[in-house]
Amino acid sequence: MKSKKFRSPIIVIALISLVAGATVVVLPARAGQLKAFTAEQIAETVIVANGSRPLLSQIRRNGVERGRQTRTAQDGHTEEAHYEMRFVRGEKAEKDKVRVDNKTPQAEYSLINSEGRIFGIINGSPFTPRADATADFISQQAHSIDALLRYKENESKLASAGKDKHQGIDVYVIDLTDKTNRKTRYFVSAKTFRVLWLEYEETPPGAGSPVKYSKRFYDYRVAQGTLVPYRTVLSEDGKQTMETRISTVTYGVKMEDSLFQNPEAASSGNP
Repeated sequence: MKSKKFRSPIIVIALISLVAGATVVVLPARAGQLKAFTAEQIAETVIVANGSRPLLSQIRRNGVERGRQTRTAQDGHTEEAHYEMRFVRGEKAEKDKVRVDNKTPQAEYSLINSEGRIFGIINGSPFTPRADATADFISQQAHSIDALLRYKENESKLASAGKDKHQGIDVYVIDLTDKTNRKTRYFVSAKTFRVLWLEYEETPPGAGSPVKYSKRFYDYRVAQGTLVPYRTVLSEDGKQTMETRISTVTYGVKMEDSLFQNPEAASSGNP
């Protein structure tokens, strides 16, 4: 008697959700059969598909991500930079500590968000980042897959935007609004419950009208039992402006508080 080697990934996710203790989601048994689910049911299944809430909370409490980014200017010129992102997560996003060390052909510098306080460091000295750099830094965390995975912890609100089909792929669409009223729309595969892309609008500092941004996620891989997209493409008003490729990611790495401390504050605290 042959065993059923291929099982619908949707059914597998439903079974995992029961084992992981996540919100029970009744999912369609037939591939391609889309039903109306609440935004919370979709989000909870996305969390399970990414590793489950307990595992994500335990494994991704802190970590180091390394990779490269390619930025494309309006004139078509591209610039590549290498980055190293280190983070320590708090109970909520506003308590997170994030440090990104950037190395471009022109300079090496760090941007740090320490529980809502944003500053930069270059050659060991602090500086105040430009308004657009600060806005981009905040947006990277606020409009992300992580924001959806932590919607409950961050007290964000969810709403269903229905179902859709893009290039033959069935997707569920859900809207997330965080406590500062930032809005992000997520497009979730109805088959795998992975986030395929997200969209949001923001008005850059000094601009007179909002810009429509989109992030598309590719090359999902398993990292310590959790899913990570190793390639992300950011577009502004339909034009690609940045591509991020992860080379390595490691979770569970201990971080010294000094990594996220302003050098001026550290020196003033010494006798």
